[in-house]
Amino acid sequence: MSKIDEVRADMVKAMKAGEKDTKDTLSLLLAALKNKAIDKRADLTPEEETQVVLKEIKQTKETLELTPEHRTDIIEECKKRLSVLENYAPKMMDAAEIEGIISATLEELEITAPTGKDKGKIMKVLMPKVKGKADGKLVNELLSKRMQ
Repeated sequence: MSKIDEVRADMVKAMKAGEKDTKDTLSLLLAALKNKAIDKRADLTPEEETQVVLKEIKQTKETLELTPEHRTDIIEECKKRLSVLENYAPKMMDAAEIEGIISATLEELEITAPTGKDKGKIMKVLMPKVKGKADGKLVNELLSKRMQ
């Protein structure tokens, strides 16, 4: 079952249950998935579907960060949207798992004491390993902590 079919089925359930916020979020996600498929002119692979979901989550988080504190209506809407979208995203790696991959990558590249000059080379090898499974900002922060 593709992500589009899954989202469509859940959207129908939300409509029948009268959950307007959930239905609206799923409608936006469904539109994003369909637009990506139209742009590609073919069915989406599971990885591409995941990228669309992660992009929607990222955009919602950015909206939440940029919203002034007194706009509680927008903040609540973003939080509800995130809770729905996260059901369709893959489980993200935690800091300990990312640390393990960073260590393995450093061993693979034979770098014992990474410096700022090595960061580009490390990230080039590291990011494909965690793409879609970990937040890029967190990966960058964890790697920066190891820099000398």
